[in-house]
Amino acid sequence: MTPRSLLAVLVLAAACGTSDSEPASEMPAMTAEEHARMQAGATQGAADSTGAMVRGQVTLSADQQRTLGVTFTAVRRESLVRTVRTVGQVLAPETRIVDVTPKVEGFIERMYADATGQRVRRGEPLLTIYSPALVAAQEEVLTAKRLMEAVRGAGPDAARNAEEMLRAARRRLAYWDISEDQMTALEETGEVRKALALVSPATGIVLERAVFPGQRVSPGQLLYRIADITELWVEGDVFEQDLEFARVGVEAHIEVAAYPGNHIMGRVSFVYPTMDEKSRTARIRVTVPNRDLRLKPGMFATLFFDAPLGDALTIPDEAVIATGERNLVFVRDSAGALHPREVVIGHRAGGRVVVVSGLAEGEELVASGNFLVDAESRLGGVGGMPGMQHGVAEPRDTGGRP
Repeated sequence: MTPRSLLAVLVLAAACGTSDSEPASEMPAMTAEEHARMQAGATQGAADSTGAMVRGQVTLSADQQRTLGVTFTAVRRESLVRTVRTVGQVLAPETRIVDVTPKVEGFIERMYADATGQRVRRGEPLLTIYSPALVAAQEEVLTAKRLMEAVRGAGPDAARNAEEMLRAARRRLAYWDISEDQMTALEETGEVRKALALVSPATGIVLERAVFPGQRVSPGQLLYRIADITELWVEGDVFEQDLEFARVGVEAHIEVAAYPGNHIMGRVSFVYPTMDEKSRTARIRVTVPNRDLRLKPGMFATLFFDAPLGDALTIPDEAVIATGERNLVFVRDSAGALHPREVVIGHRAGGRVVVVSGLAEGEELVASGNFLVDAESRLGGVGGMPGMQHGVAEPRDTGGRP
């Protein structure tokens, strides 16, 4: 006799056996039909060869359905949209950040961009620098200019050599980041300037200022860091199961606390090729236009992705019982009996889940109360166990005993 059969016999003995010295049990007597169902339930509650609990069909009356809170739904076909939500941070784009460094040793004379956060435009002077090398290069330009005028008409070779010397002198100043306008002014005026200006290579915001007037600088030393923030990056972490929806080119909604309720649109421009092993997330990058400069680097943001799942069979998420090894639902047949059935599910969205296989459109299944139904299924079905009388028990004759 199995342990479940022994338990059934003990329950039967407790339900039916009475003595003159013991009060009668409050549990109503079982009929032969209930006894047969109990024996069947003990068998159905056993485990199969794989160790999985065997579930049987469940039959519920209308009263039992109301008592257990069991409701039903139908499998339907619809188009779902899954919303992926994550948090991120607004960053200045790396591709739009430039460092301003001198190519020649010298001393800072005057600074035009003298504060962090100042807006500068491409070609505007940032500072002036005095350098003996720059003074000598200016003199070479003027010397070559005078030589070219002196040999004019002396022959093609002499004129060509003088012109090449002038180009070489101008090239040296250009390599030291001296602007074309300053070289043109030098040739027109014929005056050597003590300090020449270094101009901004880009339009943007001064993120970092690293020098002060009078400071000595050397080649390669950082003077300014400038970023164009008319376009920004918003980077966030997406869980592994949502990476499918964070593809390059997908449109994203961005919200920041500074402008509640305002949706700023951007697009995924990059998905990092590595995963964080601890959080099981991958980093993504969304590019956002920012011509009005409302967004600031360093802000926190919320990212939303609306991912269409396409046309598919769906059921309520709560209708699925996850056992850890499989997913089950209880399907109602034409006679009203509830049958456990294994299903394969896909993505979830809006409280519903996509059914990959196991169900057909229009089938009815338990939508709520399914955990109670599952418990009764493992015990052999509601109505099959003694004492499962949902409601008030009918009084019975006790022979005058209390």
